[in-house]
Amino acid sequence: MKKVLIVDDEQDIVESLQFVLDNEGYQCFTAYNGEDGLKSAKEIIPDLIILDIMMPKMNGYKISRLLKFDNKYKDIPIIMLTARSQEEDKLIGEETGANEYITKPFDLDNVVNTVNKYLK
Repeated sequence: MKKVLIVDDEQDIVESLQFVLDNEGYQCFTAYNGEDGLKSAKEIIPDLIILDIMMPKMNGYKISRLLKFDNKYKDIPIIMLTARSQEEDKLIGEETGANEYITKPFDLDNVVNTVNKYLK
């Protein structure tokens, strides 16, 4: 079973993502701040990470950069979720190694399709 790590400080977002991804047959792990997210990523070594940008303790850009510059984790696809939709935010996301960039509010089907694109 493929493992998906969801890192976001908004509980309702985490729960709705977990619900739809569980239904798709993925095993979901969650973290509610950047530090826990990075720790979980290194412990679980998920097949894919859904990562919020603006979070307590460490932002998503930093987590993405730390993982993508580490040979052990660099091949894990990262989907960034953010309320920030400016072009420059997308560029920073791409520079830090994010594979996809989805802006909030998002369509759950779109997120599921994006995850499936990498894992199915």
